[in-house]
Amino acid sequence: MDPQGSRLRTTPGYSRREFVRKMGMAGLSLAAARAVAGKRARAAFAETPAEPLTAKLKLDPERQLGTIDPNLFGNFIEHLGRCIYGGVYDEGSQLADAEGFRQDVLEAARKLHVTQLRWPGGNFVSGYHWQDAVGPKDVRPARYDLAWFQRETNRFGTDEFIAYCHKLGAEPYICVNVGNGTLDEASRWVEYCNHPGGTYFSDLRKKYGHAEPYRVKYWGVGNEIYGEWQIGHKNAQDYATSAVEFAKVMKWMDPSIQLVACGSGDPDWDRPVLEALVRHVDYISAHHYTVTDELKDYYEILGGVAQMEATIRTSGMVAETVSQKARKSPPVRTAFDEWNILNNWRDGQKRDDPHKFEISYNLRDALWLATALNALERNCRTVRLANLAQLVNDIAVIYTTPTGLLLRTTYFPLELYANRSGPIALDVFVEAPRFETKNFGSPMYLDASATYDEEKRRLALAVVNRRKEGDVVGTVDLAGVRAKPGGRAFLITGSEPDAQNTFENPRAVSTQELTLSAAGSRWEYRFPRHSISWLEFEVEG
Repeated sequence: MDPQGSRLRTTPGYSRREFVRKMGMAGLSLAAARAVAGKRARAAFAETPAEPLTAKLKLDPERQLGTIDPNLFGNFIEHLGRCIYGGVYDEGSQLADAEGFRQDVLEAARKLHVTQLRWPGGNFVSGYHWQDAVGPKDVRPARYDLAWFQRETNRFGTDEFIAYCHKLGAEPYICVNVGNGTLDEASRWVEYCNHPGGTYFSDLRKKYGHAEPYRVKYWGVGNEIYGEWQIGHKNAQDYATSAVEFAKVMKWMDPSIQLVACGSGDPDWDRPVLEALVRHVDYISAHHYTVTDELKDYYEILGGVAQMEATIRTSGMVAETVSQKARKSPPVRTAFDEWNILNNWRDGQKRDDPHKFEISYNLRDALWLATALNALERNCRTVRLANLAQLVNDIAVIYTTPTGLLLRTTYFPLELYANRSGPIALDVFVEAPRFETKNFGSPMYLDASATYDEEKRRLALAVVNRRKEGDVVGTVDLAGVRAKPGGRAFLITGSEPDAQNTFENPRAVSTQELTLSAAGSRWEYRFPRHSISWLEFEVEG
């Protein structure tokens, strides 16, 4: 990955941050507030909580937004820092299995129910040549990666990635090199992975011990080529012309694959790209990172999810408009294949530093992530694939040391939503007091999404209370149905928004299960300050 779209490295006369500002709605937004590890709680959090405010929430199982594609709960691993080496893959470690995969990381990742895993980048892919990383490991050439300025051993390559996906139970999603890569390189990669045999590269796969084709379904046609931080940067027209040819040879090699065009979330890029590629691709990508160092305010940061949701909607609108004009059915959908919140932004030109982005997340960041998941579920009709960036160590939900691992605060909402969301998204009406921001208007303290399982008649309501000063008491109204007794409630919160998980206190922020006594068609629920509440119950009537 990069923190893609929020690329650190600059080029002479043109900085990444200048690009972000110019992109506006491109989904590479900057958001606010430095979270300093070890910082003492602010005085405000030591004060007695303010009186609760009141709100209304209305749900109707008939008001359906669409189906939630399981691919919304994807993740991402890139050759950046210690994400691969010392993260998912740690040869020689006592915690690794015989193939070199960290077993503790694998166990934690399985609990996230990762549906599809994107690799190898990210910025890394624009200088990556896959043939360097197949065959006997001891003869694979080491390279110097110009995306992240670190040595790449190539001991983790295509075969290792596919093996990891199989162990994880995730679909592989491979992004090809459209930076300094070639058409032949891309088509041969598809051949190596998917052709059954009888050709040079499919037989090479067999020679290396993998008789059956990998059947990789999802392929990305380049990464963030719109940015000058990218190796092989192109403008929209040049990318579109090149990507059409990449898409043609890749689908000629295997017509069953699904392709993701490189999008930005900006109509000035996405529209000409899709006008050229609409007949060749199934998705167009968009990325978003809320970078907290810029806005420096708790509410400004949490309000920043509005920028992410605007990017999702803009991407979906352009994709549907171009698809409709081309009479393409089904239409091109959005692959939101990089998204996250970033703290403590460091200089990306720092060379050979394997710890560039090992960020310690706090409760505020978990609230941001849950709000972002709400946004993805609300927009499930157009967003059919998404990837949190990343899985291990670098801006990640899992952090490793040579002797163990720590689950960051952001791990827990991801685990909750990925495992407990129903298949249908509902349109939740919320009326709640608001907070003011300089950049994102006046969002409501409560942000909500809801899902429904028709077969089980089970409704789940997810509510993020972003109010840090006090609780919010919500009146929940159900239309046409009643909640049956015996529901379940899950709560994620902590002593204050700066609370972090540490090896000394690894559960400072985690998921707690509570008793849900609510029943009937109308009831009240008290949403604690700075918390994520998940209310789950069967309905009748």
